[in-house]
Amino acid sequence: MSKNKVCTILIILFSILCGIISKDYFLGTLILISGLLNSYYASIGKTYNYIFGSLYCLLSAYVCYINGLYGIAILSVIIYFPLQIQGYISWLKKKDNNNEVKIRKFTLKNSIIIVSSCIVGSVLLGLLLTKILTQQLAFLDSSSNIINLCGIILMNLRFQECWVVWLFNNSVDLLIWIINFINKSSSATMMLLVSIGYLLINIYGLYNWVKKTKYDNMK
Repeated sequence: MSKNKVCTILIILFSILCGIISKDYFLGTLILISGLLNSYYASIGKTYNYIFGSLYCLLSAYVCYINGLYGIAILSVIIYFPLQIQGYISWLKKKDNNNEVKIRKFTLKNSIIIVSSCIVGSVLLGLLLTKILTQQLAFLDSSSNIINLCGIILMNLRFQECWVVWLFNNSVDLLIWIINFINKSSSATMMLLVSIGYLLINIYGLYNWVKKTKYDNMK
């Protein structure tokens, strides 16, 4: 049995186990499975990661909505979900001989633009979200949205730095769901597990993409 199949089975079994422990048998388990498989298949450059990413966007949008995180919920539906479709189409056109996506790197100028955009976008969106009376954790919500959006765009464009951006996003997401977990919010346990799983897989994704970039440059 191949490594990818073993990892897929382990992710599914782990998700089911977490669903049983947290008593979030259906919705939470589906979110964890789709989220982790999306991140794992992206980390190894497989185009079908976007199928699981699309499912995760829709399911997590619902959970965020019932927890008062309207920024993540709204953007998941109107921006993140369409970007999954766009990314799938884009990656189909940029495969190598191993049926894996061709990876790119960007310059210092790109880094400055991304960092500046994340800071400005997070502040502006945060100010807008504070106008919603029932909005929770407005600026953490906005930061998570903007950083995640940058990561998705970079992923669609095949830049290896998307993993660095997502590691920053992991820090924000972990803080959000730790707070919700402490407050015993709906499905917070499973979303916290998703965030932890993303952190581990994103570290692997960064390692794997950097290694593949070095290998491609040696050809």
